[in-house]
Amino acid sequence: MTTVHAHGALRPTAGALRLIEGRTVRPKTVDVADYVRAVSEHCPYLAPSTDRGLTGWTVYEITGDAESAEAEVFHAGVQAAEWVRPFTTRPHGTLVCENIVLLGGDGDGPGELMARPHWALKNLYGPLGLMFGKFWVGEQGSDRYGRSIPVPPCSFLPVRVAVRPRDPRFLIRTPKLAAAVASAVDDGREVFRDLPQDWKAVRAWAEQLLV
Repeated sequence: MTTVHAHGALRPTAGALRLIEGRTVRPKTVDVADYVRAVSEHCPYLAPSTDRGLTGWTVYEITGDAESAEAEVFHAGVQAAEWVRPFTTRPHGTLVCENIVLLGGDGDGPGELMARPHWALKNLYGPLGLMFGKFWVGEQGSDRYGRSIPVPPCSFLPVRVAVRPRDPRFLIRTPKLAAAVASAVDDGREVFRDLPQDWKAVRAWAEQLLV
């Protein structure tokens, strides 16, 4: 597998993720059609996004140990985020969504493995106007109206353009991040300008933000 530096150059990785299906709007290796239709009742942006072909899916299989897979999930997230970034100021930009699907994995599986990359990606890209989510197989929850949210058929990380008037309310437990999203501006910066791309360094940086 290869992933992409934030400035666009390809970088080799350790092979802890195997690409099963490249970016597509209608994945064949995972059945998400019914799930997307059901979630559309809770998200007003999803149906218009899928109708315009602006929701993409890339499917990976976890084939390595947890630490190596974490690193590659993070870099896959960077690749997806950099793909989405140009849409922040374009028409229909708020409808763009990229999903990183993770299959397989041992122990707690993709749900646990996504946690630290998800937190790092949120903090790297929130100030630039992007939102990362995290969903896993069997997850149960409800929306702000108390309605049950459909259970995901696969584990995945979505990244999309932030809706600044609405999205900070999803970040009430992290007020600094909520404020950053509310005032986000993508000034074209290199996200790793002051931060090494090595996952261990990024993970240490992200963990100190939890204090």
